[in-house]
Amino acid sequence: MTELPADFRAFHQLYRGAYVHWAELYLSNRADAEEAVDQAFEQLFLDWSDVLAKENPNAYAWGIVKHRTIDCARARGKRPVLIDTAAFETAALRDAVDKIGELEEGLHIYAAIRALPERQHDTIVLLYCLGYTVGETADILGVSQAGVRSTARYARHRLREILDTDNRTEREEK
Repeated sequence: MTELPADFRAFHQLYRGAYVHWAELYLSNRADAEEAVDQAFEQLFLDWSDVLAKENPNAYAWGIVKHRTIDCARARGKRPVLIDTAAFETAALRDAVDKIGELEEGLHIYAAIRALPERQHDTIVLLYCLGYTVGETADILGVSQAGVRSTARYARHRLREILDTDNRTEREEK
């Protein structure tokens, strides 16, 4: 068996948990998430010297993980989308007086997140759905912390626009 390079082992140790965490949210199954991420790491290992030569290896790896997650979802007949049932898991829903109202609001928020451009979507999911810090999110995505803060700011602005439009539409329909 081939000994894995130390830098690859370190990269794997640093990011596998976050990648599995993210993939599980999309595949709604831990085993499928681990399989997708392991396949991504196999691909990264096979191309490791080329990965390291990239301008931004973390961003490249993130793209591989996302594509492997999509491939895994397709192989199982699923769509890789932020799971709407994740709204059930929020502490706000467990403690809510109006559980149905809270669920409807959560579903609107998740639908709005799905509508964001890819970079904004990934940033919001990592920061607010999975609870990573700005620094951790920057490392995972392979961008600067300032880039994460800026992207999150634009994403929050866009979410407010989407949700305000949805709320106006609902009021007009009533």
